[in-house]
Amino acid sequence: MLHEPATPAGKDPAAPYKMRLGLKMFAAYAFFYAGFVAINLLSPPTMATIVFAGLNLATVYGVALIIGALVEALIYDALCRRKEAEFARAEKPQGETGQSGKGKA
Repeated sequence: MLHEPATPAGKDPAAPYKMRLGLKMFAAYAFFYAGFVAINLLSPPTMATIVFAGLNLATVYGVALIIGALVEALIYDALCRRKEAEFARAEKPQGETGQSGKGKA
């Protein structure tokens, strides 16, 4: 049995952009996460401080890390899609509109 990708894969012209963006976003998230680790390492009792709605800093910071990762993923996806669409428009010949006219009566 032959296992191949469902869609043909070619060179991705947006790959360098995606890589740079991903590294920048990873660095930002790593910095945010490093703050969480630093507080736990340097001042563990600080994490027990109630900061919001009866929740301690550890819980609020942990949820913020999770939500931050989800938001970063959505931003990354949106920016990458925009860049891919930009390259797709640039590659499309001027006369091509995307509709072939087939199937019309």
